[in-house]
Amino acid sequence: MRTYDLLGIGLGPMNLGLAALARPLPDVDAVFLDQRDAFSWHPGMLIEGTTLQVPFLADLVTMADPTSSYTFLNWLKQTGRLYPFYIRESFYPLRAEYDAYCRWAAERIEADAPGMLRWGRRVTSVVHDDAAGAYVVTARVTGPDGVTEEKYCAKHLVLGTGTTPRLPAALEALTEFAGAGGAGPVVHTGEYLPHRAALAASGAVTVVGSGQSAGEVYRDLLEGLGSGQGSADPEASPYRLDWVTRSGRFFPMEYTKLTLEMTSPEYTDHYVSLPQELRDRLGREQRNLYKGISAELVDDIYDALYRKSALGAELPTTLLSDCEVTAARFEPAGDGDGDGGARGGEYVLTLRHGQTGEIAEHRTRAIVAATGYAGGTPDFLAPVRERLDLDERGRYVVSRDYTVDAARRVFVVNGEEHTHGVTAPDLGFAPWRSSVILAQVTGREPYPVERRIAFQTFGLPGTAEVPS
Repeated sequence: MRTYDLLGIGLGPMNLGLAALARPLPDVDAVFLDQRDAFSWHPGMLIEGTTLQVPFLADLVTMADPTSSYTFLNWLKQTGRLYPFYIRESFYPLRAEYDAYCRWAAERIEADAPGMLRWGRRVTSVVHDDAAGAYVVTARVTGPDGVTEEKYCAKHLVLGTGTTPRLPAALEALTEFAGAGGAGPVVHTGEYLPHRAALAASGAVTVVGSGQSAGEVYRDLLEGLGSGQGSADPEASPYRLDWVTRSGRFFPMEYTKLTLEMTSPEYTDHYVSLPQELRDRLGREQRNLYKGISAELVDDIYDALYRKSALGAELPTTLLSDCEVTAARFEPAGDGDGDGGARGGEYVLTLRHGQTGEIAEHRTRAIVAATGYAGGTPDFLAPVRERLDLDERGRYVVSRDYTVDAARRVFVVNGEEHTHGVTAPDLGFAPWRSSVILAQVTGREPYPVERRIAFQTFGLPGTAEVPS
């Protein structure tokens, strides 16, 4: 069996960038597997006009190799859009542009190195061959002739299996009633676009959660309120729209320059050195650094509300902060005190205000949950679980060089937020991490790894001499 130097499982932007950087290296024989049929990046949230929260330099490869043929700028050039992007004078690409760019990069890698990216492969098990000192990965392939299995052998693994949408238990219980008695969908933001029409048709939509995704969904649905042309007649609105978040306010993402230095090798070194209990606390406290709402979107939402209420009419919408959903139930048509009998079944959310402790019920006919994503260790790792470093909560104990095993042969990408902090999900830092992984695999630095980029010092510095 052919033994690869590197095998990646999962092809999101992180591993796709690693593949793009590995492709030109003569001493790296790599293959990447993904269960999907082709690349796709959050298709449910490719709302028209939405942008990335990072500049275009945070593409798959530029921060490691700006001369690479897989850069975002090269995609713009190859598609005839470089000058329009230049004239637009914005560092921030559209989300749809970024998705199209990644799909172009994947197609270009496949053309340059046939067989390097293998789609439609669902990994079912990973075992370690002690005699060969390598991992054997089994993948299931569904084709026109039925289901077959393929086996791959590799010296190093890179786990890029990503995260899955997370619904709180109270909302998860409501999904079985979606569509019952005229009730609308209960969906995660990751599935927003396919359900947008059904959400609007329900007559009452509530967005639950915080962050950029919640803001983008609320802003998108906000356009449907009022009768247009600056009028804000509630009777003309096809639905009611509410936004509920347990956050104390609709907080913007912090984006000052010295704060951005926290996405640096130095801060990651500092973060990794801290006790896990402290890292968990810092992770909760630092969420506004990358899980808040962009200031531009906050202002745009306010401007839209102002514009639609310019004639003095009250819009059928509320924004409720510091309100936690503590319970939820479904009431079929005709039950309860609402008008469910006239418009179909309703979802009833029990809200608790964090500051006052007051309890109230909120009725709606459709729900969009902006409640984040959860990681975990895939089931296919069960045969090699004893070789991996896991904590008491089953999370990867990721070392500074992104390995999770004593032999330093298994790497994790975008699964180390609890150990490495804000750099884990950051698109701009991903090429740096890929450079570290490729240095470990090759024993050299095919792409220079910067050690110091920040002006500030994290933690206490050593004793410094005062100039005489």
